[in-house]
Amino acid sequence: MDAPVSSSDPAPGHAAPQIQSARTRKAFAEQELRLISALVLILGAGLFFALPFVLSIGSVVFLPVVTAIVLTIILSPLADKLAGWGLPNILASLIALLTFIAILLLALALILQPAVELYDRLPAMANQAARRFGEFQQQFAWLAMANQELAKLMGQTDGREVVLASPSVIQQLALATPSVVLETLLTLLMTFFMIEARVRMRQHLLFDRTSFVTSIKAARALREMQDRVAAYIFTVAWINGCVGVVVTIGAWAMGVDAPVMWGGLAALLNFIPYIGPLVMTSLLALFGIGTAETAVLGIIPAAAYLGLHAVEANIVTPAILGARFTMNPVMILIALSYFSWIWGVFGALLSVPILLMLTAFFDNVGRPNLIGFVFGEPLFAENLLDLAREEPSTEG
Repeated sequence: MDAPVSSSDPAPGHAAPQIQSARTRKAFAEQELRLISALVLILGAGLFFALPFVLSIGSVVFLPVVTAIVLTIILSPLADKLAGWGLPNILASLIALLTFIAILLLALALILQPAVELYDRLPAMANQAARRFGEFQQQFAWLAMANQELAKLMGQTDGREVVLASPSVIQQLALATPSVVLETLLTLLMTFFMIEARVRMRQHLLFDRTSFVTSIKAARALREMQDRVAAYIFTVAWINGCVGVVVTIGAWAMGVDAPVMWGGLAALLNFIPYIGPLVMTSLLALFGIGTAETAVLGIIPAAAYLGLHAVEANIVTPAILGARFTMNPVMILIALSYFSWIWGVFGALLSVPILLMLTAFFDNVGRPNLIGFVFGEPLFAENLLDLAREEPSTEG
């Protein structure tokens, strides 16, 4: 005998429409989620290309704020340690900021004082370098003559060159000094108040959330950003300090003038990835050519520094920092060019800390799957809309 059919079981004729309806709703939810993701990408791309113009125009406002945020992240561990020793929070914040100012002033003094002494020798060095380049030009005079003959054959004529008068270096410094002093004071004041308010900011970020999971994610993201940026800056500072010491000793052994200045420049420029060592190599080459007896002897300091940088960048720094701070060189160059375009030298110095902060943030929040999104995958590993992953329940 056939088993009786329960009244609660859906009839076979009604199952197919319900399954089809569920699939339709799921496909519609996936299309809706993909449309929202596309709009998010478009808005993000527009913000990425529009932000430089806003930040560069308002650099007087935005540059001190961003610099203060980075300095707060760097100096907060020192303030926390001082507060753990029993010092009041305001005193610990002040000592942390004064420590940074003292280190910065000491570094500038080591560099600027010898640079001022060498300033009087610049005309003689420039003449020497010009003679060296003149010798090179005489060796390649045939190339210039061939270029002139080619220009005559193509019918090109010499045109007059109009040179516009520009302000001198002294005039530019005089005009820039008030704004630089104002921005420096604003940065230091904001840094102090941010460091002093770090405990209240953490409590507000952690305990004023409506969800416990959100509080945990916020705490993890904040801690990761602070630990990653502070550890990277302190580690790189120690490595760059050692590079500066080695350059100082090497410059002294080779008889280069002002070895302390060259060591300080090497340490500071090494904070700027790729571009800083290239600038340092160029400066050593120009100085060596302008002061040495022959061009070959003048290139030796630059070649020695280039070999030192190759060992430091490819062996020492990766071994000390490890995989935690390994970043894509392409992303570093993009961040370097992006923030240098906005804020110049200060943007180049802030590019790597900002990139570390963004990397730590997206590691905790979730990185967008840009390549996978092009081929139909979700934009995020965990969709913001659970509707796209859930199977609708069938009706009884």
